[in-house]
Amino acid sequence: MSSLPLAINFEVLTDLDFWVAVATIAGIYAMFSLGLQINVGFTGIVNFGQAGFAALGAYAMAILVLEAGFSFWLAMPCAIVITILFGLLIGLPSLRLRADYFAIATIASAEAVRLFAQNADSLTGGNQGLRNFDDTWFEISESIESVLQSLGWSDPSSFAPLMIVVWVAVVLAMVGLTYITKSPWGRVLRAIREDEDAASALGKNALSYKLQSLSVAATLGAISGFFLALYFAFLNPQEFRPLITFLGYGVLILGGLASYYGIALGAIIIWTLLEGTRFIDLPLSEAQIAALRFIIVGVGLILLMAFRPQGMLGKKEEMVLGD
Repeated sequence: MSSLPLAINFEVLTDLDFWVAVATIAGIYAMFSLGLQINVGFTGIVNFGQAGFAALGAYAMAILVLEAGFSFWLAMPCAIVITILFGLLIGLPSLRLRADYFAIATIASAEAVRLFAQNADSLTGGNQGLRNFDDTWFEISESIESVLQSLGWSDPSSFAPLMIVVWVAVVLAMVGLTYITKSPWGRVLRAIREDEDAASALGKNALSYKLQSLSVAATLGAISGFFLALYFAFLNPQEFRPLITFLGYGVLILGGLASYYGIALGAIIIWTLLEGTRFIDLPLSEAQIAALRFIIVGVGLILLMAFRPQGMLGKKEEMVLGD
């Protein structure tokens, strides 16, 4: 019985531009998954709609620039506010119900956003997508490239400026989230996660704190949506499928609950695996190779859950979710 021939394109794997692109998309998913961390890891609410927040933030920003004539800088905070309001609209009725109802409501809302973007051709471009919303970013990117060249990087990757901006934003977000979750506000979130009834008995408005946690997740989701739009220089509804949220959960599980720095590590590992295995040469179709890449990541997560269920940087005592 002959074995399958296996080869890896090491030339691509030693290309700096390739790794810059991987680092960029890993940083975007780190920002995306930080929102899941504060919901799941600290508050104990299961948000399956993070892709919807990313889509709404990205589309709102692009539409405000292209249709309303907003500047790039004004469109982003306005898009964040729109995303937060959407999150509150979903959370107000569903967070009063059981956790599984909230999870269903979030994934349904995310799909509603995606399907609206797919069918509202006159506003969102439908499957043809939106372009030319990032002219200001190109100017910023060229300035950053000039600085990199002056520092000795003669031919920086086209993704290098975005990679730098993304990871600076991720580090600032992690530091800020670490600070606020160690504050009294963060301790209330943990109390709600561990025993919502006990927190309510102490006079804490659990619904209000859950909505605040959801608003933070919506903000981080919208920012990751901005970055994803700049990464592709194009907006298409297919980039915001439910799979995006579940990749974020993969990052969360790998990094560990209630560990913001674990999120960064998990994002780097998952996207190194996903992109690195793209160049494994097997006698399989392109679709089969794509499926194999996800199988490899899935097996890795299963082994992790078997031997270290708290994740790489998580703690067992943090693995407590409220009813």
